[in-house]
Amino acid sequence: MKKTATANRTPLNRRQFIKQSSSIAAFSAPMVNFGRFQVSAATERTYSAKAIELVNRSLVIDMLSILADLDQVFTAGYSANAARLDAFAIPPAHVQKLRTTGVDIFHPAVGVGGHEEALAFVARLNAYAAEYPSDLCRIDAVADMEKAKAQKKMGYIIGIQNADHFRTADDVNKFYHLGQRVGQLTYNSRNLIGTGATDRSDGGLSDFGVAIIERMNDIGMAVDVSHCGDRTTLDAFEVSKKPVLITHSNVRALADGHPRCKSDEAIIAMAKSESVMGITGVRNFIRASEPTTIEHMLDHYDYVVKLAGVEHVGIGTDVDADGYDDISKSALQKLKDSYKGSYGFRKKLDTDGFDHPLKIFDLTEGLIRRGYSDQNIELILGGNFKRVLNTIWA
Repeated sequence: MKKTATANRTPLNRRQFIKQSSSIAAFSAPMVNFGRFQVSAATERTYSAKAIELVNRSLVIDMLSILADLDQVFTAGYSANAARLDAFAIPPAHVQKLRTTGVDIFHPAVGVGGHEEALAFVARLNAYAAEYPSDLCRIDAVADMEKAKAQKKMGYIIGIQNADHFRTADDVNKFYHLGQRVGQLTYNSRNLIGTGATDRSDGGLSDFGVAIIERMNDIGMAVDVSHCGDRTTLDAFEVSKKPVLITHSNVRALADGHPRCKSDEAIIAMAKSESVMGITGVRNFIRASEPTTIEHMLDHYDYVVKLAGVEHVGIGTDVDADGYDDISKSALQKLKDSYKGSYGFRKKLDTDGFDHPLKIFDLTEGLIRRGYSDQNIELILGGNFKRVLNTIWA
């Protein structure tokens, strides 16, 4: 039996974690004092038996989580060059770290700059399953999620955080057959489809945008409006015949009006479409002042539940296994420089208490503290996104 971690223990950085992860058997939990258990040999973080059991039995879906190491991605130049430079490669030790996270299904979407970049990115993601056939599998349908869980594999959904690669509606079919199952209409800026969240004005969906959504509906590709402007977001809910996802965003009313967060009107429209909104752990999307902790992030879950219902909220962490603050200073600066000042980055990007590989267990502990039932926690951890994706992909 191991002792519980002391309050002064120095947290492992991502490289130390990877070094120690080679000896990890995922979710083997030696008992420690006070009814707490470890889920990873790489850290002495402990969790209640109830939280561990809930994570293990649930199909845990993170609808925005990068499988590769973000330090590696941003050092290579992110979207413009990352696919060419193979920055999205996953080292073997990192695969073992991913196995400790508690996440069963990942959606590792990024924003890419156009048709050729999108082809390179989708090809890179497709290669994961070939490189790690015992660990990773591509998800094309909800049945694949259930199969992955049963086979103790991690599934990943191919998505792109922009739709610049759709030059015509026929490109929707092309990328669907290459494996893309989720498509975000815009990133932060205007494109031919609509307007992004940080553009100075929002004209809503274009005629071309309407045609793209109609084709996505027809073929069974999920529409995502996480980075869309307000008018474009509401237009998408109005036009789409299927539920429209908000894979990763937060509540604007709790974040001092941040443009990347969603208004109450958008959250209500999301619920009316029978869809789901994933909550992120990005610090500036959670609170405009300090401190910013996991308790403040949990406030966003509570807000959506009270406004829209527990069946309409899920997880979209918007980060890799470790978090943004663990990447190199130069890479972090590249990341910050790629966004407008309206993002309001502060010294830290991650939320305190939600900034390490085991953060899903911390989220689960938090939901237990807030009084959510086991059934509702299972919905939040993945049941809600599983339900809506089954409707969209049918």
